[in-house]
Amino acid sequence: MNQKMLGRLLKVLVVFGLVAAGCGGDDETETGTDGGDGDAAVGGDLAQCPNPIVIQTDWFPEPEHGAIYNLTAGEGSVDAESGRFTGPLAADPSIEVEIRAGGPFVGSQQTVALMATDDDIFLGYVNTDEAISNFSDFPTTAVVAPLEINPQIIMWDPGTYQIESWDDVKDTEAVINHFAGASYTEYLVGAGLVDEAQLDGSYDGSPTRFIAEGGAIIQQGFATQEPYNYENVFDEWGKPVESLLIHDSGYELYQGPLTILDSNLDDAARSCLAAFVPLVQQSMVDFQQDPTATNAAILQAVEDLDSFWQLSEESVSNTVVQMGSLEIVGNGSDQTAGNFDTDRVGEVIEVTGEQVPSISVPDGLTAEDLVTNEFIDESIGF
Repeated sequence: MNQKMLGRLLKVLVVFGLVAAGCGGDDETETGTDGGDGDAAVGGDLAQCPNPIVIQTDWFPEPEHGAIYNLTAGEGSVDAESGRFTGPLAADPSIEVEIRAGGPFVGSQQTVALMATDDDIFLGYVNTDEAISNFSDFPTTAVVAPLEINPQIIMWDPGTYQIESWDDVKDTEAVINHFAGASYTEYLVGAGLVDEAQLDGSYDGSPTRFIAEGGAIIQQGFATQEPYNYENVFDEWGKPVESLLIHDSGYELYQGPLTILDSNLDDAARSCLAAFVPLVQQSMVDFQQDPTATNAAILQAVEDLDSFWQLSEESVSNTVVQMGSLEIVGNGSDQTAGNFDTDRVGEVIEVTGEQVPSISVPDGLTAEDLVTNEFIDESIGF
């Protein structure tokens, strides 16, 4: 039996209580890492999960979502009209996983808004800033973070601008083309790293403007995709770009953690999450080690959706490589994948209150209000 098959078997055994949570045999504490409140995978029962388990994402299918698509081991297909990918949960094929496309596919609505109006959505990709912004009306709790570092960047043509660090961006006076409503742009202004006059919220995800203007603008993107695509995929450009991670500007959001509405976090949901979250953690590791089948499913889904969003075998393979080399996925400061650093979340709350005027931070809001390590299996990591 190969290692991947053995891993899946062990996951199924964990779900049905036939092996102890923690897998290593040590008598470890059940308290979550970095301030979590504990009892990972104890009493978990997939039978308590909704069927299908519906997950609302924030974009079209892409390898950055690989941990979620990999839950089906590459099995499943997308309905092009609804944008919903459905496949059997590998750990228990009697349960289906439904992954919904987001971003432009749903009119760029916030995930929290979709969750609040559709009871079928069990979990959604809710960035830390979005969770803060919506907490007063729709409080949510993030339960696992597939990405350790936010891959979002600003990028530029090195033949046009000489930028070594965030301290150099403001002096370029260049237009920064970004999606409207992005809180990180307000943070960059508030932190003194860019001038408000530089911001242009008309970005639509297409390379058209950057190429048409010959790199005269700075543009947002993902470190895991755009640098490769502009050099290797977009023939009209066909040369390197350089970039800076938003994460390195001091705004260390968690990008796309799986999040549940607090109003839905009842006993059945907790039992489900205690079984399901460790599967997501293991899927993170499995996908990074062998993405072949899941990347093929993602590519097919993108082809079937037939939109401006396009991927290739080469680009998705590169994305997985970049996710590892840039530590977009990983264990963070400990040995566990998918858990939250509550100090980091607390700092995001603080700087959001100080530097992002469009978000009203509720008085007394803490990291423990927004994230939990309760369902995390500390033994699972890279």
